[in-house]
Amino acid sequence: MEKVDILAIGVHPDDVELMCSGTILRHIALGKKVGILDLTKGELGTRGTASIRKMEAAKAAKILGVSFRECLGMRDGAFQNDSRHQLEIIKKLRQHRPEIIICNAVQDRHPDHGRAAQLVSEACFYSGLRKITSTLKGKNQEVWRPKAIYHSIQDRYIKPDFVVDITSFAEKKMQAIQAFASQFYNPDSKEPQTPISSENFLESVKARMIELGRVIGAPYAEGFTVERYPGVNNLFDLV
Repeated sequence: MEKVDILAIGVHPDDVELMCSGTILRHIALGKKVGILDLTKGELGTRGTASIRKMEAAKAAKILGVSFRECLGMRDGAFQNDSRHQLEIIKKLRQHRPEIIICNAVQDRHPDHGRAAQLVSEACFYSGLRKITSTLKGKNQEVWRPKAIYHSIQDRYIKPDFVVDITSFAEKKMQAIQAFASQFYNPDSKEPQTPISSENFLESVKARMIELGRVIGAPYAEGFTVERYPGVNNLFDLV
């Protein structure tokens, strides 16, 4: 078992890089352990292949410096929010015992994002129930429920409940995103163009970071929504 402080769960390889890699980098710099879990191989993507994306995901993970990156191999576009898929996630939650989960947006342009958000949220709840059993290497796992679930803001704008200053890490975030050369802007690529492969899309990623940073007086930030109100010890915990 490798316990982590934060587990970032994205339905497709590159989701985590787009939605929260600046926040990941910030917390690793603070000494926190972070892991990434990709639910699918992204095999339905118009550009590239699952094997190419696997190599790109490994490259991005190295840039970010995460403790591990794993893929559950669920069927891209065909996974469901049911007990079988929930149990796959529960096994990873109980194995790595994260305090915080970051996952996909609650609703978005891509239907997989919202469905994955609900799947992960329900798996986190059920992972804390002792009558739902799971095993790892033939041994029963102990129950575990993360303390908080935070949902990212992806393609469509959602008003954030809080934002994280990622100014010092914005450039490295863009490097991690561009590790997925098959998916994003590459003037030498002969692949079909998609909504995320234009040069303008990467500029929109930067614009979103600037927009969210402006509300806290920072050059760049990432935003998140919460499922339940977070508590603070005192008002000075809030920037």
